[in-house]
Amino acid sequence: MTATVTPYRSTVPAGRAGLTQLIRAEWTKFRTVRGWVIAATAGAVVMVALGLLIANGNDSTVQTSPDSPAVPGHPYIPTGPGGEAVNDSFYLVHQTLDGDGSITTRVSALTARRQARGTDGSIASVPADSLPTWAKAGLIIKANTGQGSVYAAIMVTAGHGVRMQYNYIHDIAGPTGTVSIASPRWLRLVRTGQTIDGYASLNGSSWTRVGTVRLPGLPRSVPAGMFAATPSQSAVLAQGLASSSVGSGAVVATATLDKPDLEGAWSTPGWTGTAIHSATDNTAGSGFQQTDTMYTVTGSGDIGPYVDTGGTPGQLLTGGFAALIVLTVLGVVFVTTEYRRGLIRTSLLLSPRRGRVLAAKAVVLGAVAFVTALLAAAITVPVGEHLEAAKGSFVEPISALTEARVIVGTAALLAVAAVLALAVGTMLRRGAAAVAVVIVLVALPNLLGIAGVLPTGASQWVLRLMPAAALAVQQTVPAYAQVDQTYSPMHGFYPLSPWVGFAVLCVWTALALAAAGYLLRRRDA
Repeated sequence: MTATVTPYRSTVPAGRAGLTQLIRAEWTKFRTVRGWVIAATAGAVVMVALGLLIANGNDSTVQTSPDSPAVPGHPYIPTGPGGEAVNDSFYLVHQTLDGDGSITTRVSALTARRQARGTDGSIASVPADSLPTWAKAGLIIKANTGQGSVYAAIMVTAGHGVRMQYNYIHDIAGPTGTVSIASPRWLRLVRTGQTIDGYASLNGSSWTRVGTVRLPGLPRSVPAGMFAATPSQSAVLAQGLASSSVGSGAVVATATLDKPDLEGAWSTPGWTGTAIHSATDNTAGSGFQQTDTMYTVTGSGDIGPYVDTGGTPGQLLTGGFAALIVLTVLGVVFVTTEYRRGLIRTSLLLSPRRGRVLAAKAVVLGAVAFVTALLAAAITVPVGEHLEAAKGSFVEPISALTEARVIVGTAALLAVAAVLALAVGTMLRRGAAAVAVVIVLVALPNLLGIAGVLPTGASQWVLRLMPAAALAVQQTVPAYAQVDQTYSPMHGFYPLSPWVGFAVLCVWTALALAAAGYLLRRRDA
């Protein structure tokens, strides 16, 4: 007769290592390894130190007139209605429009000359090889003649056809083509309260509405009339066998317009010319001439966004690259140390679900990286901006929300990159190889773009598809279609919007974690 043996069942509940317990265990492991704590702290310190070094080294000088000595400071940059930095320098020929009304003219020519100062102090007017494509002339209604005030303008341009632009950052495309005596353009602005309509015509009888805009706060009495503007370029004034005279100066645009047809209450008799400019702008050669039926208006400068990546939070956070390398190494060794010492099996014994172990490591590492990077960025940006402002350097005017996005986004970027390093380290189990892979994915594409190694098109695609796209969270100056600028990483511009770029890094990290979790379950007993 065979006896039945009842299996032993312990009365003590089975131990379970849930995610919370695993996180606590991984945090205890992290904080007890002095080298890891020092590495996280060092990354933050390096980030702050480099940022403040950059802020302290951003020296600039300015001349208040062509003959005055250079003094520390930065040229005056006006701000527009939205608080953004803008260019507002041009020549205006105006009367006062009191209430509703309209102004119409025909533009039959847009040409250029260059007013330049040579190294010997001489000033000359020389023919310009070509007009900048955004040289412009036309009609404008402006709240006042102060820089940064609201406005709406309809214009011809040298290379982009007719445009309607308003409040510096807004641009509406109209009919294409360049203006000439054989192919003139008729332009019209109509004011109704705070609404401005812009029209263009090829023949003066059939009109196309280019755009309608509202200018809140537009006073009843405003200056309105004709204008001309164009960006500045450098010029060679004279060149001999042994020497040349090279200077920088304003390219002045000269527009030929018919005498405007006015409707409504225009209270100022005759036309007045005013150079809208700051003390540091070069307005040599600007002015206007009139006959019974024609006006020629000559002006330099520009009306539009001020695009300059100097003085931005992204520039101050350049030290984030050093922090990225430190946190990448930390993320890799956080897991490869256990492989090297044979401790990974001990960690896996704590949980039957091995993916939880990897998740706990990711939570601890990501939290440590985020907190340390957040503290570093929150110190670097405001202190750096204060140092720059105290020295008279340019500080990009941005909203508190945008600055917070840059600070928090940079911390999130470094945290997710550290978790990516953890996942790659889990897959490769080799520290040096894992670090190299993450650097190639996150940092190298941007460095190649800055160095100009890749063609612009290739660089743009790489920064759309690779984890380096996340660096877009640091961009604060938009890319404007109406400003000729090289929009590349070298100048602080990225092809994706900030959070879309960050999402690319998150997708890469999620896929890497999934692959690492799969391999962790398959390879290690």
